[in-house]
Amino acid sequence: MQVSEILDSEFLGEGLIPTLQHAHDKLLVKNPQTVPYRATTYGQLVECTYLWEMHDLVGREAEASDNIHLVPSGMSDLIVVKQQQFAMHCDAIKEEIKLLSEPFKVFEFDFWRRPDNYRKTNLHIKATNDGTVHAIMSWWVLQLDSEGTIFYSTGPKWIPCPSDVKVLESSFLSSGNWCDHWKQCVWFTPNCLRVFKDEEVQLHAIHNETSISYEFEAPRHKEEVAHPDFRARSCQIVLSPERNALYGDGGWRCLMLNAIEKALCQRVSPLCLVADDSIFLTVTAAYLSKSSHVIPLFPGLRKKGLEYLQIVASANSYTMDRIQFPKDLQSVLQCSHQRKIDLLIAEPFYYGNDNVLPWQNLRFWKERTLLDSVLSKDVQIVPCRGLLKACAMHLPDLWRSRCSLGEVEGFDHSVVNTTLGACGDLPVTEDGPFLPFFVWQSGETKILSEVATLLEFDFLKPMSPCFAKTQIQFREFGTCHGFVLWIDWVIDAEENTVLSTGPDKRHWKQGVKLLNRPVEIGDCEFSSTEMEAFLDPSNGQLVLKHAFLMN
Repeated sequence: MQVSEILDSEFLGEGLIPTLQHAHDKLLVKNPQTVPYRATTYGQLVECTYLWEMHDLVGREAEASDNIHLVPSGMSDLIVVKQQQFAMHCDAIKEEIKLLSEPFKVFEFDFWRRPDNYRKTNLHIKATNDGTVHAIMSWWVLQLDSEGTIFYSTGPKWIPCPSDVKVLESSFLSSGNWCDHWKQCVWFTPNCLRVFKDEEVQLHAIHNETSISYEFEAPRHKEEVAHPDFRARSCQIVLSPERNALYGDGGWRCLMLNAIEKALCQRVSPLCLVADDSIFLTVTAAYLSKSSHVIPLFPGLRKKGLEYLQIVASANSYTMDRIQFPKDLQSVLQCSHQRKIDLLIAEPFYYGNDNVLPWQNLRFWKERTLLDSVLSKDVQIVPCRGLLKACAMHLPDLWRSRCSLGEVEGFDHSVVNTTLGACGDLPVTEDGPFLPFFVWQSGETKILSEVATLLEFDFLKPMSPCFAKTQIQFREFGTCHGFVLWIDWVIDAEENTVLSTGPDKRHWKQGVKLLNRPVEIGDCEFSSTEMEAFLDPSNGQLVLKHAFLMN
């Protein structure tokens, strides 16, 4: 018998195929008993403005009126989201999704057979509504027994399962089958496809050893599109869907643009240093001031970032002689003939660091400190301050998903708990880690307390230890499962312009600190919590202590 659970949200990403191939070649008898017995992947065509925003920067820039062109005409491949399936809790955007087809089978996998490395299938899908296909939403269903009586589905809870499937009930009946290890997946449609009710859509599905991908067959009547600029592909920048959505967000662009313009207008021939990997701020600084000189550090993008700036220079009305590209931060410090820096800016955003805790972006403050000797006395810094915010929250689904494993059949799972970052039900002597999460995708949630400022970071001054004690009052009754932390960036202190990255914001992850045991908040229970926060500048680590206070 073979029992396996080598599954991720996409189904194949953890190496299921090569593992089963090895098992069939080396370990199993012919026609073995297996659990699971079979798996089926499903897909569904959907229209959703939010999903469109996450991948179509070209379309969103066309709606902007700021004359900043991150993706100039004919260069749609310059900034892209990787063509792959992205794991996402689609229940969180249920009200924003318009279904354009019934669920359709994509691939079946029989665990009792040796799987193929590669398959391709042609699908004919009937549209059930008029609309624009922004994405394919997908999930999988496991048939656990050969008789077909026990099934487990990762589908959205609002999508009915096929009539012949009896879905295994969750052990957490109140959670609505929410879990964080298996989500749905989203495949973004490269070119938004317009469909009409009862129209047949031709779709090719392909799988290799580790992934499933899709290709739409272009309609015969589709107009020819301009050939892409091949220079764009040579320095193509791949962004996360959330960062791509942020760069197309008109409100965010306007806020950042106004702050940079205000800072630049106070200088003649300003020298501007972009401390992070922000291509938006680099292009904006070069575009807004025709006399400015811009130094982008691009610690993650490096040479690719410079090549990008060269390609978009003409479309954004600047010349490359105004861009100085240093080898690294140290070379900026060692340049003896370098003018003092008038403007230091960052989002902050560091390429490839999309899964970090919010305060790890305080790398910006650390580098500002290292640059202190080359900053002018009246240097403008954007953002000028950071505010570490916190609130207590009801997070039942997330807490359950991060519970520690106890002793099972005599096995000690403490190493597993540490490796996977378990938080709930830990021994009293242990403390769970901070975890980066999109709180808006974390199942059932509710804010129970006021939002408080734990620490303030003044970027006009060099980095220093930060400590504060704060009392947070509860505003709602309920079960508290932990605290959510984030940073609000003060972009312009005079205008009180603040960019929040809190739990209601979709573009940023928050830091979550789950409690070992949930705490009831009510009339006769706790009324507030006292929190101590300490940021150690030597390693950037945040230490948080709390104590619940009685009425």
